[in-house]
Amino acid sequence: MATQDSSQIPDTLTAVDATGNSVVVIGPQGEKEEHTKIVVMKFGGTSVADGDCIKRVAGRIVDTHRSGHPVVAVVSARGDTTDELIELAYEISSHPLEREMDMLLSTGERISAALVTMAIHELGCNAISLTGSQAGIVTDTAHTKAKIVGIKPRRVQEALDQGKIVLVAGFQGVSIDNDVTTLGRGGSDTTAVALAAALNAQVCEIYTDVDGVYTADPRVVPEARKLDQISYEEMLEMAASGAKVLMLRCVEFGRRYGVPIHVRSSFADTPGTWIRQEEEPMEQAIVSGITYALDDAKVTVHRLPDRPGVAAGIFTALAKANVNVDMIIQNISEGGTTDVSFTVSEEDLPLVDLVTGAFKEEFGFDRVESDANMAKVSLVGAGMKSNPGVAAKMFEVLAARNINIYMISTSSIKISCVVAKARMAEAVRALHEAFNLDKSLVRRDQGATLR
Repeated sequence: MATQDSSQIPDTLTAVDATGNSVVVIGPQGEKEEHTKIVVMKFGGTSVADGDCIKRVAGRIVDTHRSGHPVVAVVSARGDTTDELIELAYEISSHPLEREMDMLLSTGERISAALVTMAIHELGCNAISLTGSQAGIVTDTAHTKAKIVGIKPRRVQEALDQGKIVLVAGFQGVSIDNDVTTLGRGGSDTTAVALAAALNAQVCEIYTDVDGVYTADPRVVPEARKLDQISYEEMLEMAASGAKVLMLRCVEFGRRYGVPIHVRSSFADTPGTWIRQEEEPMEQAIVSGITYALDDAKVTVHRLPDRPGVAAGIFTALAKANVNVDMIIQNISEGGTTDVSFTVSEEDLPLVDLVTGAFKEEFGFDRVESDANMAKVSLVGAGMKSNPGVAAKMFEVLAARNINIYMISTSSIKISCVVAKARMAEAVRALHEAFNLDKSLVRRDQGATLR
């Protein structure tokens, strides 16, 4: 469900005009004026891990500023700061309050923003650091997993108009109830692309410890190849299927508002991977990449009464508990009951147990069984839309290696299979080889070989 968060992306974003009034600058489906010269740069935790890294980041920001571009830079918490804060919280409490977790975790990005600002001043440029709330990022009230509902970056625009570089603490905002909130893991990516949309930026550059988006995880497939460009739709599917390069919601912001995203290395001044609207080249890859997710778990509700409204009731309850459900399969009814299987994030299993337990008597099912020893392997590629037989070949490749498929999900540009976690790496390598993803281009005419 690659576009599962699209309903959470606001239909309009706001900025500030010369008189300080909020004005709508972007409407639905990316309808906007010509891009400004503003460049939004985002730096991940490894990019600001220590003093030398921070100075390097400051130098790159200053170089962009001196080239004539107003710069807004979004930074993540340094290194393992977020993990350390979470560990500390659980030393204090076995069930830390979510509101206080947001107060705690938001400090990591503020530290990074202040330190990079200091480093920029040392290089002779004027800069200011802002928290997420100061930057005008407004969210809903879902602590630890908040969604952006609007952006009013008045202070950001004022600082840019004064010739300042603006550093924004990523991953955070302020709720409509005026509480500090965080956006979930990888939320700094969303902060950056949403700001780029609200400011009508020329580009949002995402700097990370890899130099782009690859056809597969190079740690699993050494032959994996860096992609020069990929469409929003393909990147959405890859992010939803387990690729860790970008957060799903940040890609959806980019797609909806037409923000070009450039994923680049923090440690090398080389081109990365461009993510933008799909073009129609003469030759296009059938499969652009292979992703995997190791944090999925399969849940099966056994002997659920097969009558209208029962499944809806369970999935509505899970949605209200903020549990994201991915694949869903319902077996053929026998004796008035059926089994329903679905996948969720492994970290949500306690919530699933809590929700289903509360509704067991009401819905009358037999039991709930979960299995966390699962992995999701996905093929992604816009070329699938015009090349039949991709799914058949995927199944043949896995069958030839005796890799069992437990669940299947498809879209026009993605095929996902749930397999045993222990067989994930073998499955990814086999599929990467079978679809020739180590080659510079997989041509459309190769589709004729698929059956």
